[in-house]
Amino acid sequence: MASTQNRSSFETAKNDDEYNPFERRQIRKANSSIGTLIHMVKGSLGTGILAMPFAFKTGGLVFGILGTVLVALIYTHCVHLLVGTSQKACRRSRIPVLGFAETAENVFANGPHGIRKFAGFAKAYIDYMLLVISYFSVCVYLVFISTTLRDVINYELKIDWSVRIYILLTTCVVAFITQVRELKYLVPFSLLANSSIIVVFIITLYYIFKEPLALSNRKLWPELSNLPSFFGTAVYAIEGIGIVLPVENKMKQPQHFLQTFGVVNFAICFITIMYNIVGFFGYATYGEITKGSVTLNLPNEELLAKSTQILAAVAILLTLGLYYYVPMEILWKKISHRIPERRHNLAQIGIRLGIVVAMMGLALTVPQLEPFIGFVGSIGSATLALLTPIVLDTVYRWPAGYGCMKWRLLKNIVLGTFGLFILAVGTYFSLMDIVAIYE
Repeated sequence: MASTQNRSSFETAKNDDEYNPFERRQIRKANSSIGTLIHMVKGSLGTGILAMPFAFKTGGLVFGILGTVLVALIYTHCVHLLVGTSQKACRRSRIPVLGFAETAENVFANGPHGIRKFAGFAKAYIDYMLLVISYFSVCVYLVFISTTLRDVINYELKIDWSVRIYILLTTCVVAFITQVRELKYLVPFSLLANSSIIVVFIITLYYIFKEPLALSNRKLWPELSNLPSFFGTAVYAIEGIGIVLPVENKMKQPQHFLQTFGVVNFAICFITIMYNIVGFFGYATYGEITKGSVTLNLPNEELLAKSTQILAAVAILLTLGLYYYVPMEILWKKISHRIPERRHNLAQIGIRLGIVVAMMGLALTVPQLEPFIGFVGSIGSATLALLTPIVLDTVYRWPAGYGCMKWRLLKNIVLGTFGLFILAVGTYFSLMDIVAIYE
């Protein structure tokens, strides 16, 4: 019996090795390794980098560098786990490509008998978590845009409008942008937004390095209560797990993705260096007055600074259509069959508008940027970027694929504990920060 089982496992492994999913992918316009690297950098090196000085404010200068490197290493490893598990699942099931949710479904469906019934739940869980993160991110961006407009316009016009007024005004514009349904119509918005972010980044660095550094009165290490906020912000800023498999699935040479000097390692190494530079010098420059986005610290009285702040807000506003596209595609696939086809257009308009109004309501309730960033980072990013790849790798390897003395299982338990720490403690302290706003 045992020999039959061993022979069956050997033959399965042999068949897995013989099937090469990379050769069977039919991609009309495949991306080069350089193009994929650019997408990976773009997926993480966005507006999150503007939040890194705030992360260093909570973590301190020394721990900020060490903590950012630690988060980057763990995130890189989790990307390797996710993509590696997806590629192995493709070989085992003889499928050319699997998306994020489809990988989770496949792994659970072929896992231990006791958990196979949860395959549908695993797929739905990934989809709905992507929805939650995307919509909460829209809320974060809505608060950022409104806060920026308040600081600049109130200063220029000598008025004292609340940020909630600007949230209402910004929502009117967002409601129109998020009605765009075709990806090709969003391309010009994305190009303009990316160009704007680059300009904002360069000018922000100019202001950061323009001021004299004051390291003597800056924190070097965090208070224990600030650790969850630091890790939540850092994970939120660095991770871009939602784009990893879609980008890898479109590669001309996907074998380059996980190599030692491949796309993932090079991209995240570059991102980590940039994040540490902005985080360290941003906090060193502005100290305890560092805000949730460093652009909010730029001097309102200078035209260049005001222009940069407005440009950052406009860039994010233009990107909201793209951020909205992915979750709406997921949601629409799940509910469109329940709606008569003749009412699809009206339903799309109503759903898109309804979600924007709901996000506006949440932003009006908590119109501050810092607690939102920590909250989204703790719940969404920790769950999808850290915990999910670890769980999928553990389930796929069950029961005998953990190596000598089951070191891979022990490693996954340690990383999973870290992910649960970010999820539980980070969410708790973020909620406490939100509650403190009203006390």
